[in-house]
Amino acid sequence: MVARTAGPGVLTLLLAVCARLEQPAAEPGDGCGHMVTSQDSGTMTSKNYPGTYPNHTICEKKITVPEGKKLILRLGDVDIESQTCASASLLFTSSVEQYGPYCGSVTVPRNLLLNTSEVTVHFESGSHISGRGFLLTYASSDHPDLLTCLERGNHYLRTEFSKFCPPGCRDIAGDVFGNAVDGYRDCCYVFQTSLLCKAAIHAGVIADELGGRIHVLQHRGLSRYKGGLANGVLSRDGSLSGKRLLFTSSDCGGALSSDPWVQFQASSSWQGVSDTGQPALWSPGRARLQDQGPSWAAGDSSSHEQQQWLEIDLGEEKKITGIKTTGSTQPDFNFYVKSFVVSFRSSSRWRTYNGIMGHGEKVFQGNTNCQDPVQNNFIPPLTARYVRVLPRAWHQRAALKVELLGCHISKGDESTEWPGSSPDTGLSTEGEELPTGPNPTPKEEGPPAGAGLSVTTVATLLVLLGVLLLAAVGAFAAFRRKKKAGNPYASPETRKTGCWKPFQHPLATHLSAEFTISYDNDDEGTDIQKGDLLASALECYQTPLDALVTDSAARAGSTFRPMDAHEYALPLTRARPEYATPITTPPAGGPAPGYLVPAPKGDLSYNRPRAGSADDHARGGPAAVSQATDHRAG
Repeated sequence: MVARTAGPGVLTLLLAVCARLEQPAAEPGDGCGHMVTSQDSGTMTSKNYPGTYPNHTICEKKITVPEGKKLILRLGDVDIESQTCASASLLFTSSVEQYGPYCGSVTVPRNLLLNTSEVTVHFESGSHISGRGFLLTYASSDHPDLLTCLERGNHYLRTEFSKFCPPGCRDIAGDVFGNAVDGYRDCCYVFQTSLLCKAAIHAGVIADELGGRIHVLQHRGLSRYKGGLANGVLSRDGSLSGKRLLFTSSDCGGALSSDPWVQFQASSSWQGVSDTGQPALWSPGRARLQDQGPSWAAGDSSSHEQQQWLEIDLGEEKKITGIKTTGSTQPDFNFYVKSFVVSFRSSSRWRTYNGIMGHGEKVFQGNTNCQDPVQNNFIPPLTARYVRVLPRAWHQRAALKVELLGCHISKGDESTEWPGSSPDTGLSTEGEELPTGPNPTPKEEGPPAGAGLSVTTVATLLVLLGVLLLAAVGAFAAFRRKKKAGNPYASPETRKTGCWKPFQHPLATHLSAEFTISYDNDDEGTDIQKGDLLASALECYQTPLDALVTDSAARAGSTFRPMDAHEYALPLTRARPEYATPITTPPAGGPAPGYLVPAPKGDLSYNRPRAGSADDHARGGPAAVSQATDHRAG
């Protein structure tokens, strides 16, 4: 009875042993996982990373950098179950040295700087229960600040820093929160912080196929982060955080197809219905992303081989850095494009965009529903007037709303060429001929103005400009001299330099004692001298011609002498004296000498007072009145 019971168990054990003996030996390479390499950098993982690596596998790969450079290895994660490295280990070997083996019980260095430009990675696994395996990145010694795909912003305390991301980080497991405009969530908790290099790919700063340098700014966090799909990376919505990450990039990312003169054309259009059930044409004119309502949708095709396309005419050549798409935007019509390629032209032939590596046409990941926008960046950017979006796969019906991103062509971009033979241009010269139909033919544009000017031509123009400027200055100076020589108001006396140096205006508020006019007539000689001095000072003023022909009666009583007929207005005529008669009580016996009564009308000329009798002086006779008037006129 016991023998019967034990028989099946022994048989099962024997079958398991035989199966193990018949299992084929592990081959090099079947244990390797995700691997993306470029000329001088790359990323490599074990199979199923970050899941458990398989039993009894071997991964063996040689990685190289340009000759003459040293190789930098960064081990982002090593989780191998073996404690003695006997059944599983990670080893690096070169022609001159060996690093490892590394396993669970051995301290694994984070960075390795090798004295060679190539190394062989050897990973071998046996029977195990758990273990993620490994993830590493490498680069040449030109990039000592190399990151791994697992590093996050909270690993760095500086608010601004620059690092080098390797290629291949887009498909590494890890979350990204936010978007390129508002920034990416950065927090103290590891699983709530965005991966740096993966976020840079989402933002369109670097291409996953090549990697590149990123410049990061840490700003104050937001209360909410909006996620979305961009460049093959799906970011998640995020909540409040203390910090956020922003990537610096060029400002060439404005909306291009929103301008009113931009035209849309398509291979066909669907004659369907609107969301209200009314007949509606889903025409290419509805393909503007910012417009409300349904989108463009391709028409029904009897032939599956017919290629559908949506064309955008920008009106002139632009630098195009990206494209943003949505589906129909109508929940009742769940139409959207899952993947597409892009072709473009500025002259007579269409060319297909191949991306930065140039390995055939680049297929862009499209939308996953009919409403949420998806962005893809062109790295490198393209320069074109006409752009076509060619759907490769769609849901129910090809439907699109499109926005091209970019800017006007700057001076440095005008001479950009895209030769199809260059593997780095990402463009193919093969394409279809320009189709006949309503599409306008772009006008061939010549070189920009001024592009053919030589240094000699520019120098000649500058010399001619200088000569013309000197001639103009000389002509202006001659005109001024001629005008001054022909001035009818000028006199030889007024042009004497000695006349201007002692110049003092006779009507100045503060006059010197030399020119103070006294009303005391005790000394006739003194009055004469003062009158001569004042007349000498007035010689500095020219006599306007207008003053010679003006009625002298209109100037009666004036206390100033006009300098220029155009500078001073004529005084108003008055009916009584300009100066009030001093109110004084004359002493008995008549006015005292020196008391002068102003005359209502007087002569403005500076003449000596005529001789008079003593009675005239005593009674303020004509001579005294004339002298007083002379003094007041001065």
